Amino acid sequence: MNIAIVGAGKLGYKVAAALSGGDYSITILDKDEAILQKISQQLDVMTINADARNISVLKQLNIETFNYLLAVTDNDETNILIASFAKTLGCRRVIARVREPEHMNQLGFIKETMKIDSIINPDFAITVEIYKYLVEKYTLSNGIFTSGKIALIEFPSKRYTKLIGLSIPEVRSMLPEMLVVAISRNGKVIIPHGNDKICQNDYLYMIGEKDKIIALNKKVHEKGKYTNVHKVMIIGGGKTGFYLAEKLAEFGAAVKLIEKNKNRCHYLSTHLNNVMVLHGDGTDISLLEEENLHEMDAFVTATGYDEENLLLALTAKQHGVEDVISKVSHESYKDLIEKMGVDMVLNPLDITASNVLRFVQGSKKIISSLLIQGQAEIMEIVAHSHMKLIGVPLSQLELPDGVLIAAIHRGQQVIIPDGNTKIQWNDRVIILNLLSEIGDMEKLLKNKN
Repeated sequence: MNIAIVGAGKLGYKVAAALSGGDYSITILDKDEAILQKISQQLDVMTINADARNISVLKQLNIETFNYLLAVTDNDETNILIASFAKTLGCRRVIARVREPEHMNQLGFIKETMKIDSIINPDFAITVEIYKYLVEKYTLSNGIFTSGKIALIEFPSKRYTKLIGLSIPEVRSMLPEMLVVAISRNGKVIIPHGNDKICQNDYLYMIGEKDKIIALNKKVHEKGKYTNVHKVMIIGGGKTGFYLAEKLAEFGAAVKLIEKNKNRCHYLSTHLNNVMVLHGDGTDISLLEEENLHEMDAFVTATGYDEENLLLALTAKQHGVEDVISKVSHESYKDLIEKMGVDMVLNPLDITASNVLRFVQGSKKIISSLLIQGQAEIMEIVAHSHMKLIGVPLSQLELPDGVLIAAIHRGQQVIIPDGNTKIQWNDRVIILNLLSEIGDMEKLLKNKN
């Protein structure tokens, strides 16, 4: 499968790196030769130093032979134009990154008129995940996500105190027909392994046969706590801050949005309804205290600087704010995040790259997928005979730490697998993977050589 990526920035690189582990031939186009040279040394891809707005470049590339083109330059109009050109010249499917609110208000018209198959927006994608957390507390349809005879439940460990302190094998012994597939701990989602133990303030994601999970849900599900967010403070009036403030205000929350750029404040105040826009430096703790930080139900840091976001999130936590969410784009902060006690940390690159991959894979591999706290994804696939995971004991698949085979539908049978389980042709397999490790997922779904 041929895939062209126009734009060698963070998102373009992230998608290319993830896809390079699968059955794809990838070509990256960019006007910056130095960036392309760096990428060619790190990834097994073809690089072309050219301006893809020039249709002669797309024709020389034989874009009509490509299955997908992804336009992710730093300019919305450029992305729309390149995607439209590629589609007109015969590329099968085209995707464009579009971020500006003015364009988001007319996406349907843009897609139809410019013949674009899919539009992605990292800022809006992260907004959706934050909104789901704050307003719905990430309930999976009131606690349960179901697929056929298999169900997934999310609940705090304190609702089932017998599990606290137990290792994963001990939990499996106590609940043999269920499996803990993920743990949300101090703002970070982890896939647990044998040595991991359940802690006091963990949120557990447990999968099993539907009837047994429903019975467990009656014991552990917390009712009536999912729409109690009334006051929210957002630091950073960029695109994420804009989208989130707009969505929360529509929900009915009282939103304070702090932005240090005066011109940006003017834009925000004239484009947002029922949002208090404050001109000030969000790193000024005295300002936050004057604006009653301690009274907030939620605090979201969405500036363009990871260090600033994490520091402010920690400050809010120290002031007793219940829900603190931070936007962080660098993978190098993963270990630090877990020690800080922030409630939720989201990476817009991970979420958007996952959206792109699901679109590229389409219905051939993925039946359905669902994000867990914007950091992990649970998906259901149909096992085809050409997949390399067929007929091999799971213990021999050398699954990476960020991927877990959670359950298997085999006809009318539900299997909660162990190391000896072998996936068979036509099994419907439920897999959990961390978005930060989406490249590992592509390798797992790769065809046999």
